[in-house]
Amino acid sequence: MRYFLGKIGLFILTLWAAITVNFILPRLMPGSPADAAVAKLSQNGTVTPEMRASIEAQLGVPKGNIFSQYIQYLGNVAHFNFGVSYSNFPSNVSTLIGNTLPWTLTLVGVVTILSFIIGTVLGAVMAWRRGRALDTVGSVGGSFLSAFPAFWLALMLLYFLGYLAGAFPTSGAYSADIVPSFSGAFFASALNHAVLPGLTILMTSLGGSIMGMRNTMISTLGDDYVTFAEANGLHQRTVILKYAARNALLPNLTSFGLQIGGVVGGSLLVEQVFGYPGVGQLLYQAVTNQDYPLMQAIFLMITISVLTANFIVDILYGVLDPRTRR
Repeated sequence: MRYFLGKIGLFILTLWAAITVNFILPRLMPGSPADAAVAKLSQNGTVTPEMRASIEAQLGVPKGNIFSQYIQYLGNVAHFNFGVSYSNFPSNVSTLIGNTLPWTLTLVGVVTILSFIIGTVLGAVMAWRRGRALDTVGSVGGSFLSAFPAFWLALMLLYFLGYLAGAFPTSGAYSADIVPSFSGAFFASALNHAVLPGLTILMTSLGGSIMGMRNTMISTLGDDYVTFAEANGLHQRTVILKYAARNALLPNLTSFGLQIGGVVGGSLLVEQVFGYPGVGQLLYQAVTNQDYPLMQAIFLMITISVLTANFIVDILYGVLDPRTRR
């Protein structure tokens, strides 16, 4: 119990630190959010103090000293109120993220989980049958896939399967003539549009899961406790699943936690290539348009998701390996 309480306390402390850093960083930048708008208006005439105050009120520029701003910021974070987007004025930041987050979670989240499951199972089987045809082909294929940059593979799939073959749509999340709804036509269109970006993410992330599980599994199979279990006459499948695979899974679980933590940020380059309306695409637009409230909210969400994923992995470590609780 002390182990789990310690992990919960560390998570809360780290979460507070991340939120505080996210509050401080934008305030270290020169100027204020209203300066860009005032600069544009000043080209057409004089900007009065009343006009500037109105602009600051519309953009939600915080008032008061730094301590009162911090308290207000914590309250806004608790209520998911991140202000107004500068590049999509007067749209709310929370609304923009809420419109794009489901697309990223559905695409990147599902593909990441599939990649972990397939890679872990395949890597364990390859280690079990090391030196055979499956191990050789899988090792070469895993190393080959790991070397591919995601954006390059995305461009190749887009060109060959999208433009030349015309097998899948080349951009967007669903057809322009379909209204988003809980209907078979909409889900079929969304699935068809997700094939190419999903395949890109799956292929580029699968190699790491395969090779990581295989190499760790081979090392685990040589440990004394595995040899002792085999000497006691246990079935080979029991030794592989209950002894070797369970311990070999732990390093792969850490990698999976980091991948899951990055799901909220989406796959920026892949979403950009396929014009997929996810958080990665939204982050790219925010950076190019210097939309600080939107960037700040997305960065905070990515940080929180990584912390949460690592916290869950730590808890699973304590469940799978009792030695970590000592």
